[in-house]
Amino acid sequence: MGNFLAGGVVAVTGAGRGIGRAVALASAAAGARVVVNDHGVTVDGASPGGEPAAAVVKEIEALGGEAVAVSDDISTMAGGQRVVDTALESYGRLDGVVCVAGILRERMLFNMTEEEWDPVVATHLKGTFTVFRAASAVMRNQRSGTLIGFTSGNHQGSVSQANYSAAKGGIISLVRSAALGLHKYGVTANAVAPVARTRMSANVPMELAEIGEPEDVAALVVYLLSRRAREAGVTGQVYTIAGPKIAVWAQPRELRAAYAEGSWTPERIADFLPGTVGVDPMPLLERVAGMERAAKEGARPNT
Repeated sequence: MGNFLAGGVVAVTGAGRGIGRAVALASAAAGARVVVNDHGVTVDGASPGGEPAAAVVKEIEALGGEAVAVSDDISTMAGGQRVVDTALESYGRLDGVVCVAGILRERMLFNMTEEEWDPVVATHLKGTFTVFRAASAVMRNQRSGTLIGFTSGNHQGSVSQANYSAAKGGIISLVRSAALGLHKYGVTANAVAPVARTRMSANVPMELAEIGEPEDVAALVVYLLSRRAREAGVTGQVYTIAGPKIAVWAQPRELRAAYAEGSWTPERIADFLPGTVGVDPMPLLERVAGMERAAKEGARPNT
Protein backbone atom coordinates (compact mmCIF):
# COMPACT_ATOMS: atom_id res chain seq x y z
CA MET A 1 0.00 0.00 0.00
CA GLY A 2 1.14 3.53 -0.76
CA ASN A 3 0.91 6.65 1.39
CA PHE A 4 -0.69 9.33 -0.81
CA LEU A 5 -3.90 8.91 1.21
CA ALA A 6 -2.30 7.22 4.22
CA GLY A 7 -4.54 7.15 7.29
CA GLY A 8 -7.56 8.42 5.40
CA VAL A 9 -11.03 6.97 4.99
CA VAL A 10 -12.76 7.19 1.61
CA ALA A 11 -16.26 6.12 0.57
CA VAL A 12 -16.91 5.37 -3.10
CA THR A 13 -20.38 4.82 -4.59
CA GLY A 14 -20.83 2.73 -7.71
CA ALA A 15 -17.61 1.02 -6.69
CA GLY A 16 -18.46 -2.52 -7.75
CA ARG A 17 -17.48 -2.11 -11.39
CA GLY A 18 -15.78 0.17 -13.90
CA ILE A 19 -14.54 3.57 -12.77
CA GLY A 20 -15.89 3.22 -9.25
CA ARG A 21 -14.05 -0.05 -8.75
CA ALA A 22 -10.83 1.51 -10.10
CA VAL A 23 -11.23 4.46 -7.70
CA ALA A 24 -11.79 2.14 -4.73
CA LEU A 25 -8.73 0.03 -5.60
CA ALA A 26 -6.54 3.08 -6.23
CA SER A 27 -7.63 4.72 -2.98
CA ALA A 28 -6.76 1.57 -1.07
CA ALA A 29 -3.42 1.32 -2.90
CA ALA A 30 -2.73 4.91 -1.82
CA GLY A 31 -3.23 3.97 1.83
CA ALA A 32 -6.89 4.76 2.46
CA ARG A 33 -9.43 2.54 4.16
CA VAL A 34 -12.38 2.25 1.80
CA VAL A 35 -16.15 1.97 2.07
CA VAL A 36 -17.20 0.21 -1.13
CA ASN A 37 -20.79 1.04 -2.03
CA ASP A 38 -22.61 -0.55 -4.93
CA HIS A 39 -26.28 -1.42 -5.27
CA GLY A 40 -25.25 -4.09 -7.76
CA VAL A 41 -27.62 -3.14 -10.56
CA THR A 42 -27.42 -3.49 -14.34
CA VAL A 43 -26.72 -0.46 -16.54
CA ASP A 44 -30.43 0.44 -16.58
CA GLY A 45 -30.78 0.10 -12.79
CA ALA A 46 -32.35 -3.36 -12.60
CA SER A 47 -31.55 -6.51 -10.60
CA PRO A 48 -29.84 -5.16 -7.47
CA GLY A 49 -27.45 -7.35 -5.49
CA GLY A 50 -24.55 -7.09 -3.07
CA GLU A 51 -22.05 -9.24 -4.92
CA PRO A 52 -20.11 -6.52 -6.82
CA ALA A 53 -19.31 -4.52 -3.66
CA ALA A 54 -18.30 -7.62 -1.74
CA ALA A 55 -16.04 -8.75 -4.58
CA VAL A 56 -14.15 -5.43 -4.59
CA VAL A 57 -13.69 -5.61 -0.83
CA LYS A 58 -12.06 -9.03 -1.31
CA GLU A 59 -9.77 -7.57 -3.98
CA ILE A 60 -8.66 -4.79 -1.66
CA GLU A 61 -8.10 -7.17 1.23
CA ALA A 62 -6.09 -9.50 -1.01
CA LEU A 63 -3.78 -6.57 -1.72
CA GLY A 64 -3.31 -5.89 1.99
CA GLY A 65 -5.82 -3.06 2.34
CA GLU A 66 -8.88 -2.49 4.51
CA ALA A 67 -12.40 -2.16 3.11
CA VAL A 68 -16.03 -2.75 3.97
CA ALA A 69 -18.99 -3.25 1.64
CA VAL A 70 -22.33 -1.40 1.64
CA SER A 71 -24.98 -2.38 -0.91
CA ASP A 72 -27.58 0.28 -0.01
CA ASP A 73 -29.32 2.31 -2.72
CA ILE A 74 -27.88 5.82 -2.45
CA SER A 75 -30.84 7.36 -4.30
CA THR A 76 -32.55 7.29 -0.88
CA MET A 77 -31.62 9.49 2.06
CA ALA A 78 -31.26 6.41 4.25
CA GLY A 79 -28.89 4.83 1.72
CA GLY A 80 -26.63 7.88 1.55
CA GLN A 81 -26.58 8.13 5.32
CA ARG A 82 -25.75 4.45 5.60
CA VAL A 83 -22.61 4.88 3.49
CA VAL A 84 -21.36 7.61 5.81
CA ASP A 85 -22.42 5.83 9.00
CA THR A 86 -20.55 2.71 7.87
CA ALA A 87 -17.35 4.72 7.50
CA LEU A 88 -17.75 6.15 11.00
CA GLU A 89 -18.70 2.83 12.57
CA SER A 90 -15.87 0.97 10.87
CA TYR A 91 -13.05 3.51 10.90
CA GLY A 92 -14.09 6.44 13.10
CA ARG A 93 -13.84 9.18 10.48
CA LEU A 94 -14.49 10.08 6.84
CA ASP A 95 -12.04 12.08 4.75
CA GLY A 96 -13.48 11.80 1.25
CA VAL A 97 -16.51 10.65 -0.70
CA VAL A 98 -16.56 9.89 -4.41
CA CYS A 99 -19.99 9.57 -6.03
CA VAL A 100 -19.65 7.48 -9.18
CA ALA A 101 -22.94 5.51 -9.10
CA GLY A 102 -25.12 5.94 -12.17
CA ILE A 103 -27.53 4.28 -14.58
CA LEU A 104 -28.76 4.94 -18.12
CA ARG A 105 -32.23 4.87 -19.65
CA GLU A 106 -31.95 6.35 -23.11
CA ARG A 107 -34.89 7.82 -25.00
CA MET A 108 -35.59 10.83 -27.17
CA LEU A 109 -37.09 13.64 -25.10
CA PHE A 110 -40.46 13.51 -26.86
CA ASN A 111 -40.76 9.80 -26.02
CA MET A 112 -39.23 9.78 -22.53
CA THR A 113 -41.45 8.52 -19.74
CA GLU A 114 -41.49 9.38 -16.07
CA GLU A 115 -40.17 5.88 -15.38
CA GLU A 116 -37.16 6.66 -17.57
CA TRP A 117 -36.60 10.14 -16.13
CA ASP A 118 -36.98 9.68 -12.37
CA PRO A 119 -34.60 6.75 -11.67
CA VAL A 120 -31.76 8.31 -13.69
CA VAL A 121 -32.03 11.68 -11.95
CA ALA A 122 -32.48 9.92 -8.60
CA THR A 123 -29.38 7.75 -8.98
CA HIS A 124 -27.02 10.40 -10.37
CA LEU A 125 -28.14 13.70 -8.87
CA LYS A 126 -30.05 12.74 -5.75
CA GLY A 127 -27.56 9.94 -5.11
CA THR A 128 -24.77 12.51 -5.07
CA PHE A 129 -26.80 14.79 -2.82
CA THR A 130 -27.64 12.09 -0.26
CA VAL A 131 -23.99 11.17 0.22
CA PHE A 132 -22.77 14.79 0.10
CA ARG A 133 -25.45 15.78 2.63
CA ALA A 134 -24.44 13.11 5.15
CA ALA A 135 -20.71 13.48 4.56
CA SER A 136 -20.64 17.28 4.70
CA ALA A 137 -22.08 17.27 8.22
CA VAL A 138 -19.21 15.04 9.36
CA MET A 139 -16.57 16.99 7.47
CA ARG A 140 -17.84 20.30 8.78
CA ASN A 141 -17.23 19.07 12.33
CA GLN A 142 -13.84 17.62 11.37
CA ARG A 143 -12.92 20.87 9.61
CA SER A 144 -11.56 18.83 6.71
CA GLY A 145 -12.67 16.58 3.89
CA THR A 146 -13.22 16.25 0.17
CA LEU A 147 -16.41 15.74 -1.86
CA ILE A 148 -16.11 14.49 -5.45
CA GLY A 149 -19.05 14.23 -7.83
CA PHE A 150 -19.02 12.55 -11.21
CA THR A 151 -20.40 14.48 -14.15
CA SER A 152 -19.99 14.01 -17.91
CA GLY A 153 -19.24 15.98 -21.03
CA ASN A 154 -22.92 15.34 -21.72
CA HIS A 155 -23.78 18.07 -19.22
CA GLN A 156 -23.60 20.23 -22.36
CA GLY A 157 -26.64 18.39 -23.69
CA SER A 158 -27.45 15.10 -25.37
CA VAL A 159 -29.62 13.97 -28.25
CA SER A 160 -31.16 10.97 -26.50
CA GLN A 161 -30.16 11.29 -22.84
CA ALA A 162 -31.97 14.37 -21.54
CA ASN A 163 -32.41 12.68 -18.16
CA TYR A 164 -28.71 11.83 -17.84
CA SER A 165 -27.56 15.25 -19.11
CA ALA A 166 -29.87 17.11 -16.75
CA ALA A 167 -28.60 15.08 -13.80
CA LYS A 168 -24.96 15.60 -14.77
CA GLY A 169 -25.47 19.35 -15.13
CA GLY A 170 -27.12 19.38 -11.72
CA ILE A 171 -24.14 17.61 -10.19
CA ILE A 172 -21.84 20.40 -11.39
CA SER A 173 -24.03 23.02 -9.72
CA LEU A 174 -24.23 20.91 -6.57
CA VAL A 175 -20.44 20.61 -6.47
CA ARG A 176 -19.97 24.36 -6.93
CA SER A 177 -22.53 25.03 -4.20
CA ALA A 178 -20.72 22.64 -1.87
CA ALA A 179 -17.39 24.32 -2.63
CA LEU A 180 -18.85 27.72 -1.79
CA GLY A 181 -20.71 26.67 1.32
CA LEU A 182 -18.05 24.44 2.86
CA HIS A 183 -14.89 26.37 2.04
CA LYS A 184 -14.75 28.05 5.45
CA TYR A 185 -14.84 24.63 7.10
CA GLY A 186 -11.79 23.36 5.22
CA VAL A 187 -13.83 21.11 2.92
CA THR A 188 -13.25 20.99 -0.85
CA ALA A 189 -15.61 19.85 -3.61
CA ASN A 190 -14.83 19.05 -7.24
CA ALA A 191 -16.34 17.21 -10.20
CA VAL A 192 -14.82 14.78 -12.67
CA ALA A 193 -16.10 14.30 -16.22
CA PRO A 194 -14.35 11.11 -17.33
CA VAL A 195 -13.99 9.58 -20.77
CA ALA A 196 -13.10 5.93 -20.19
CA ARG A 197 -13.93 2.46 -21.41
CA THR A 198 -16.75 1.15 -19.22
CA ARG A 199 -19.96 -0.80 -19.67
CA MET A 200 -21.76 2.54 -20.10
CA SER A 201 -19.39 3.96 -22.71
CA ALA A 202 -19.58 0.71 -24.67
CA ASN A 203 -22.99 1.81 -25.92
CA VAL A 204 -21.90 5.24 -27.18
CA PRO A 205 -22.93 5.33 -30.88
CA MET A 206 -19.72 6.95 -32.12
CA GLU A 207 -15.97 6.52 -32.13
CA LEU A 208 -14.42 8.55 -29.32
CA ALA A 209 -11.16 10.13 -30.45
CA GLU A 210 -10.01 10.69 -26.86
CA ILE A 211 -10.69 7.91 -24.37
CA GLY A 212 -8.78 6.20 -21.59
CA GLU A 213 -9.16 3.52 -18.97
CA PRO A 214 -10.86 3.60 -15.56
CA GLU A 215 -7.42 3.56 -13.94
CA ASP A 216 -6.59 6.91 -15.57
CA VAL A 217 -9.65 8.43 -13.92
CA ALA A 218 -8.76 6.85 -10.59
CA ALA A 219 -5.35 8.55 -10.58
CA LEU A 220 -7.00 11.98 -10.87
CA VAL A 221 -9.51 11.16 -8.15
CA VAL A 222 -6.79 10.04 -5.74
CA TYR A 223 -5.01 13.34 -6.32
CA LEU A 224 -8.21 15.33 -5.72
CA LEU A 225 -8.74 13.42 -2.47
CA SER A 226 -5.25 14.20 -1.25
CA ARG A 227 -3.78 16.81 1.06
CA ARG A 228 -1.73 18.13 -1.87
CA ALA A 229 -4.89 19.05 -3.80
CA ARG A 230 -6.38 20.79 -0.76
CA GLU A 231 -3.16 22.71 -0.13
CA ALA A 232 -3.17 23.81 -3.79
CA GLY A 233 -6.65 25.27 -3.29
CA VAL A 234 -8.34 22.98 -5.79
CA THR A 235 -12.08 23.35 -5.21
CA GLY A 236 -15.19 24.14 -7.25
CA GLN A 237 -13.56 22.73 -10.39
CA VAL A 238 -14.69 20.39 -13.15
CA TYR A 239 -11.98 18.24 -14.72
CA THR A 240 -12.10 15.95 -17.73
CA ILE A 241 -9.64 13.10 -18.00
CA ALA A 242 -9.41 11.02 -21.17
CA GLY A 243 -6.32 8.83 -21.28
CA PRO A 244 -3.30 11.17 -21.39
CA LYS A 245 -5.47 14.30 -21.50
CA ILE A 246 -6.52 16.35 -18.45
CA ALA A 247 -8.65 19.45 -19.00
CA VAL A 248 -10.41 21.96 -16.77
CA TRP A 249 -13.81 23.39 -17.70
CA ALA A 250 -14.52 27.12 -17.56
CA GLN A 251 -16.52 28.62 -14.75
CA PRO A 252 -19.93 29.99 -15.81
CA ARG A 253 -19.79 33.64 -16.74
CA GLU A 254 -21.65 36.23 -18.78
CA LEU A 255 -20.21 36.78 -22.24
CA ARG A 256 -21.81 40.05 -23.26
CA ALA A 257 -24.37 42.42 -21.80
CA ALA A 258 -26.36 45.40 -23.02
CA TYR A 259 -28.55 47.93 -21.26
CA ALA A 260 -31.70 49.65 -22.44
CA GLU A 261 -32.68 53.23 -21.91
CA GLY A 262 -36.06 52.71 -20.36
CA SER A 263 -37.87 49.39 -20.43
CA TRP A 264 -37.32 46.53 -22.83
CA THR A 265 -40.14 45.52 -25.14
CA PRO A 266 -40.24 42.43 -27.34
CA GLU A 267 -39.85 44.65 -30.39
CA ARG A 268 -36.79 46.45 -29.01
CA ILE A 269 -35.22 43.14 -28.02
CA ALA A 270 -35.85 41.73 -31.50
CA ASP A 271 -34.06 44.72 -33.06
CA PHE A 272 -31.24 44.86 -30.52
CA LEU A 273 -30.37 41.37 -29.25
CA PRO A 274 -29.18 39.52 -32.39
CA GLY A 275 -26.57 42.09 -33.42
CA THR A 276 -25.45 43.35 -30.02
CA VAL A 277 -25.76 40.69 -27.34
CA GLY A 278 -25.86 37.89 -29.89
CA VAL A 279 -25.54 34.19 -29.14
CA ASP A 280 -22.83 31.87 -27.87
CA PRO A 281 -22.49 29.21 -30.58
CA MET A 282 -23.34 25.65 -29.55
CA PRO A 283 -20.57 23.41 -30.95
CA LEU A 284 -22.59 20.27 -30.28
CA LEU A 285 -25.17 21.34 -32.85
CA GLU A 286 -22.58 21.04 -35.62
CA ARG A 287 -21.32 17.77 -34.18
CA VAL A 288 -24.85 16.35 -34.18
CA ALA A 289 -25.30 17.47 -37.77
CA GLY A 290 -22.08 15.66 -38.69
CA MET A 291 -23.29 12.52 -36.94
CA GLU A 292 -26.54 12.65 -38.87
CA ARG A 293 -24.67 13.03 -42.17
CA ALA A 294 -22.42 10.09 -41.30
CA ALA A 295 -25.38 7.96 -40.34
CA LYS A 296 -27.08 8.64 -43.67
CA GLU A 297 -23.89 7.54 -45.43
CA GLY A 298 -23.76 4.34 -43.37
CA ALA A 299 -20.58 5.36 -41.52
CA ARG A 300 -19.86 5.32 -37.77
CA PRO A 301 -19.61 8.93 -36.57
CA ASN A 302 -16.38 10.17 -35.00
CA THR A 303 -16.04 12.67 -32.18
